[in-house]
Amino acid sequence: MSYLLKNWLNFKKSIENIVLFLIMLFFCNRKLMFDKEKYREIRDFLKKTNNNTKIIAISKNHPKESVVEAINEGVRIFGENRVLEAKNKFEDLKRENNQIELHLTGPLQSNKVKLATLIFDVFHTLDREKIAIEFSKNKDNLKNKKIFIQVNTGEEKTKSGIFAKDLSEFLNFCENDMHLKINGLMCIPPFEDDPRLHFNILRELAKQNKLNELSIGMSNDYKIALEYNPTYIRLGTILFGKRNWREK
Repeated sequence: MSYLLKNWLNFKKSIENIVLFLIMLFFCNRKLMFDKEKYREIRDFLKKTNNNTKIIAISKNHPKESVVEAINEGVRIFGENRVLEAKNKFEDLKRENNQIELHLTGPLQSNKVKLATLIFDVFHTLDREKIAIEFSKNKDNLKNKKIFIQVNTGEEKTKSGIFAKDLSEFLNFCENDMHLKINGLMCIPPFEDDPRLHFNILRELAKQNKLNELSIGMSNDYKIALEYNPTYIRLGTILFGKRNWREK
């Protein structure tokens, strides 16, 4: 009997050690999902300076659990780059909370436009006629939604976007031929350049074309972007950390 008891106690201790090890492993490997302190710092700064700029929490390539943490902190505006990933991640969350606003901040494929217009509330990357045509076909899904034209201010071959010199013509096509409501402009400055150069270009283009909204500034340059009083800043890494997850 004592032999069985001794074996049972040893087995029980082994199980307890394994459980303790797994708990420690979980907490040691668990990276910060959403940086609440950083979000509060930026949010409070905007309030303190009476800046009406809105923060888009870029949650692309981050798990749903991270988004839930952000929602619990009061975040309601999120940005995603892929249509299917956004659908899988946000379909239930938007149904549960109708205050959530979902922004498409990445390139859009023409065969995904219809689905995108059903999922997203704001589009930041209109960059060619083919997408404008598809938007026009789905205008019923775009009521009360915003569209930004992406401008390639650095004329980089590796980036999407309309060149500045072509903007007026493209805007005319979108508004007069496709009957789309264009709300503003978006740009991503070349990494090696002073972002002010590109933010200035975008602001002037917006003025020339009577557009009132700007989507500028990311984790590395949002403080500079705030000098231009943009409508939106797009913050990913600074809030969620490096992107080390992807929806399969």
